[in-house]
Amino acid sequence: MSWTQKVLRVNLTNGTCQSEPLNMEWAKKYLGSRGLATKYYTEECDPKVDPLSADNKLIFATGPLTGTAAPTSGRWTVITKGALTNAIACSNSGGFFGAELKNAGWDMVIFEGKSASPVYLDITNDQAELKDASAMWGKSVWDTEDMLRAARGDNDIRCASIGQAGENGNLYAAIVNDKDRAAGRSGVGTVMGSKNLKAVACRGTQGIQVSDPMKFMQATGACNQILADNPVTGEGLPTYGTQVLMNVINETGALPTRNGTEVQFEGAADIGGEAMTTPRESDGKANLVSNAACFGCPISCQRRSQMDPNHFSVAGEPKYHGVEGGLEYENAWSLGAATGVNDLEALTYCNYICNEYGMDPITLGTTIGAAMEMFQIGAITTENTGGIQLEFGNAEALCKICDMTGLGEGFGKEIGLGSKRLCEKYGHPELSMSVKGQEFPAYDPRGIQGMGLTYATSNRGACHLRSYTVASEVLGIPEKTDPLTPDGKAGLVKAFQDATAAFDAAGICIFTSFALTLDDVAPMIDGDLEGDWSSETLMEVGERIWNLERKFNMDAGFTAADDTLPQRLLKDAAKTGPAEGKVSELGKMLPEYYELRGWTPDGVPSNETLSRLDL
Repeated sequence: MSWTQKVLRVNLTNGTCQSEPLNMEWAKKYLGSRGLATKYYTEECDPKVDPLSADNKLIFATGPLTGTAAPTSGRWTVITKGALTNAIACSNSGGFFGAELKNAGWDMVIFEGKSASPVYLDITNDQAELKDASAMWGKSVWDTEDMLRAARGDNDIRCASIGQAGENGNLYAAIVNDKDRAAGRSGVGTVMGSKNLKAVACRGTQGIQVSDPMKFMQATGACNQILADNPVTGEGLPTYGTQVLMNVINETGALPTRNGTEVQFEGAADIGGEAMTTPRESDGKANLVSNAACFGCPISCQRRSQMDPNHFSVAGEPKYHGVEGGLEYENAWSLGAATGVNDLEALTYCNYICNEYGMDPITLGTTIGAAMEMFQIGAITTENTGGIQLEFGNAEALCKICDMTGLGEGFGKEIGLGSKRLCEKYGHPELSMSVKGQEFPAYDPRGIQGMGLTYATSNRGACHLRSYTVASEVLGIPEKTDPLTPDGKAGLVKAFQDATAAFDAAGICIFTSFALTLDDVAPMIDGDLEGDWSSETLMEVGERIWNLERKFNMDAGFTAADDTLPQRLLKDAAKTGPAEGKVSELGKMLPEYYELRGWTPDGVPSNETLSRLDL
């Protein structure tokens, strides 16, 4: 069966690496990845731990399907207490690193303590050793990966590392693997940097065994066919990637623009998926060169792009003349619509910076958007920014600030605080478009009501990947619901949250849920693992994970008062589009949500609920 049943515990303080058996009782209750690692983390860490202290722990985790023949089985997660949020953090990534770690024989790696000097972890199957990373400290993710390959003399290794942002204390630093895949949100890279851990290099050749190969292959074959036949996973995402959404969400009237002051962006068509495929006048080439896929993925939604060095001045730097990871929807929105910039080349450049220096583009772009609004009202001036005219729509200023933020220089150091702390510092906390300290993504809750409840209740701070009700409210998957009404959204959000937790725990991409249900996933798990795994069992696993995360946050000091949205979304009505005149009706949805969850009116999981879920 494809739990490897091995955990690698790395004590950075002592410089030791030790193998220990996986807790199989926990594995059967939490499945793997997000679920199982969260169980380990919450058992071993005080909820009130300082995220940047040596007492905090950092866990790299795979799922039981990671590295197998299951479709999209390249997923892995990072679990810790978030530097940005002080809440439970679980950040998910794709690429090839997770599958390599699983093939090396590890379900998870637990990092504890802090190294006295920069180190990296070198793994080859069951051999693990901490090595000096002093020469890599101060280097970008891209340079670090090249240096690791050269040091090993092996181009087949897979790497996960932090860039300058993680070293410099940027509170939303990411952990980047395969140069453009990232565990991006909540500041997990910041935690890694605080431990003087620069990277993990891994080579795994042991292979993975499943419990019932015939049953497993039949189930994976059926799922691959469903994904191929679905218009979203078989056509839309391969052709345009997540950027297929830019114009769709803009027309829905739910594209947060200029720090959420508007819900539609007049420049959306200039930065969307269609624009990326349109040949440029300067050289006849398109921004998009090709799509690409993570390990085991039949969807291939990744973008590969090439900049036009003749169009935008900063594009002339030699390091960005090649084909690199291109814009995805969230990145294009946060760096574009949220800042009022519609220059596709500028956004591509800033996206490269995020990959190279290791930053979450959602928090980066929305924090710059908040700074631009404060610049507009005079709360921030050129004296603060070092002479930069930080105005909405200023592409050159956007690029300069992104570069400065990645390197921790000048005003970029303040942008690295995230919008909550930045807006508080300059006297306008109401201008931070965040929940629990994390900036919300590219869907305005006034135009998509379910996303308002999703953001407000997300355990890791505002997040679309914890309950993507856009699938139902906009795309009609699995059934169409009205995005402008709060009715029925409490049940919809709960169902999405629990199912998503199960997908994450399994080790497969949430994008498969556009086509697959847990009824489709369960047979793969059943063939993969010993025991009986049904869709009902997986849904219970998801609910257990959600409540465990909630309990940790409440023990950390969060309350129902944190299940809210920025006042702008609750009081300032949308000015245009289908949602014109609408605000988020969170107040109608939240009490029903608590009741459906089996929580008290104060949002606390009841004793009955905790008992039922064996928590």
